[in-house]
This record gives sequence, structure tokens and C-alpha cells, in this order.
Amino acid sequence: MSTLKKNKRQKRAKLEALYGDIKPAHGNSVTQRGKPKYLGGNGRQTTGVSRRLFKRNIKKIRVLENGRAVRRRVAVSAIRSGLIQKPQVVDPFAVPDLD
Repeated sequence: MSTLKKNKRQKRAKLEALYGDIKPAHGNSVTQRGKPKYLGGNGRQTTGVSRRLFKRNIKKIRVLENGRAVRRRVAVSAIRSGLIQKPQVVDPFAVPDLD
């Protein structure tokens, strides 16, 4: 295996540890018909099962990484939980306070 591939994998592993896995998960989509028994029906019948992807809610945002602001694709759950540190936005024309 080349060193390039190894370095690429290590870099990807670091980003995954910081921001979590952003790959979609696999699952099934089940189609049913009928009325449930508890509502007075004869029961639900499955008419089809197909594969689907459960996609993560991902946003492209600026993130502080090693003191630099970089753009990353990050799951919204990580942003909400406070795992992500956003860079502070500074107004370039604001007069500093001399308190």
C-alpha cells in the first residue's frame, strides 16, 4: 500500500473522530396496506420491502481547526450538541471599545 493512501486514511480517520461519520446508513422501506387490529381491522399486510438510505442532516459550515477557519461538512446533530467550535465573526469596520 502506498504512503499516500495511508496518509489519506489517517487524515480521514482524524476528521471522522472530530465530526462523526457522515456516511448514510442503510435500511428498509416497508410498504403496507390494511387496517391495524387495534383499530378494528384484520391486521396490516406487508406488500413490499425495498432498500433505502437514511441520510445524515449535513451542513457545510466554517469550523475552527488548529486555530484556522476551514469549511467542513458537518452533521447538524454535532453542531447542536456543541461539539463544533465556530470561528468568531468580527466586524471589520467596528471601532474598538476603550473601556
